[in-house]
Amino acid sequence: MDPVSANDLDFERCYRAVTTRDARFDGQFFTAVRTTGIYCRPSCPAITPKPANVTFLPTAAAAQQGGYRACRRCLPDAAPGSPLWNTRADLAARAMRLIADGVIERGGVPALADTLGYSQRQLTRVLTSELGAGPLALARAHRAHTARLLIQTTRLTMSDIAFAAGFASIRQFNDTVREVFAVSPTTLREESRRRNGDTLPATNGVLTLRLPYREPLDRSWLEWFLSAHAAPGLETWEDGVFTRALRTPHGHTTIGLSVQPGHVRASLALHDMRDLAPTVARLRHLLDLDADPVGIDEALSAGLESTHREGIAGAVLAPGIRVPGCLDGPELLLRTMIGQQISVAAANTHVARLVQALGEPVDGAAHHLFPTTEAIAEHGAEVLTGPARRVEAIVGAARALAGGDLVLHSGRTAADLRRDLLALDGVGPWTADYVTMRLLADPDILLHTDLVVRRGASLLGVDLADTARWAPWRSYLTMHLWKHALANPTSVPDGAAGARKARTAP
Repeated sequence: MDPVSANDLDFERCYRAVTTRDARFDGQFFTAVRTTGIYCRPSCPAITPKPANVTFLPTAAAAQQGGYRACRRCLPDAAPGSPLWNTRADLAARAMRLIADGVIERGGVPALADTLGYSQRQLTRVLTSELGAGPLALARAHRAHTARLLIQTTRLTMSDIAFAAGFASIRQFNDTVREVFAVSPTTLREESRRRNGDTLPATNGVLTLRLPYREPLDRSWLEWFLSAHAAPGLETWEDGVFTRALRTPHGHTTIGLSVQPGHVRASLALHDMRDLAPTVARLRHLLDLDADPVGIDEALSAGLESTHREGIAGAVLAPGIRVPGCLDGPELLLRTMIGQQISVAAANTHVARLVQALGEPVDGAAHHLFPTTEAIAEHGAEVLTGPARRVEAIVGAARALAGGDLVLHSGRTAADLRRDLLALDGVGPWTADYVTMRLLADPDILLHTDLVVRRGASLLGVDLADTARWAPWRSYLTMHLWKHALANPTSVPDGAAGARKARTAP
């Protein structure tokens, strides 16, 4: 079944997902039961309520706004996020991405409205109409989810949890938890201990979290992507763990990621606990953990089988492949420009040199932060090597970012972002599409000019001339073709756009 639109929650379709306990729809909509006052995820193991007693809502905030409490059995707020916020490009979806990144906690509704280019009144009206709740209620639901996660999975004190989740006071934290979950924070923790035993890890300055995802997940693809692009001094890959330092709104965070069955294990050493929620949102974005892989692969399979030879879908599709996102927009653009026309290894060497010279050391100099755009704009020409025109283009992009002439964030539309990227010297269609795909988690960009993608298509006999049949999942087809080409290496010329992706097979 296709994703359920937040604007069109067809009752029969939603109820069918609930009766079959289809976990693919967890996070896409919520089931509110009038007789119990509780809302659940579609896969809740409880007895299926009668149709007359349920209503379906697009967000947890809408359920909470309606006076419903979160089910403490299926933990609806713990489901993977909805893939709709990436497949949709409307105002509501872009607002949800920014709310997850903590824009309201940092600057309130005015900051969210200004970032999106709307008045507060317009924004509130659209979100209430589309998602069943206004921006403050959506942010409140996000804080409640973060609070429950920390209450049940860490030994942090309740005051630290309130601060980390973005609440303004302990009283606000207590009131929200009681209203959303119908119990106190202490009771939530005690219930978790009874279910799971007293196995909470000691924090020791590092939080360890389990980030859920929808099965299946192609672990080899994500691990190759992270390991192959790890730049020394900035990132490390060792024994299946990806580690790096990340600049965050209130300081920095050192992250460690490893893919496990059913979840990604994330360890976070936070300089400021207020950065927890936005950091988790960025990690989920980096690994594309909110995707609906079964639905995507079914759609791609139908498109391939309808126009190509029988059995081609099985040859092309690696179940559960993800489209890697990014942790920081400006870093993504500058690293992509550095890597143009050269191999992955060479790009990593250039990035490592830049980080060593201009990046701020953290963790006792074990890691460096990626340099600020201001530092690259001022000193990048002294550090970067290679063709003068390319160095000038990279420094020019850093200058545009530092001066605010170019703004990169997940709340932009793909068309506007691509237009602004193409206006930069040294940025062509491939770079603009690649950055747009990863920054916005845009699911529908086929990098048809990429040499590795074209070679993968040639090896498999996939016709790239007519791509409409694969919409809106063309970014995922790009990943499938990339992986197939990398797993079946032949000679790929250096110095060609996209060739830098073909240096290491998964």
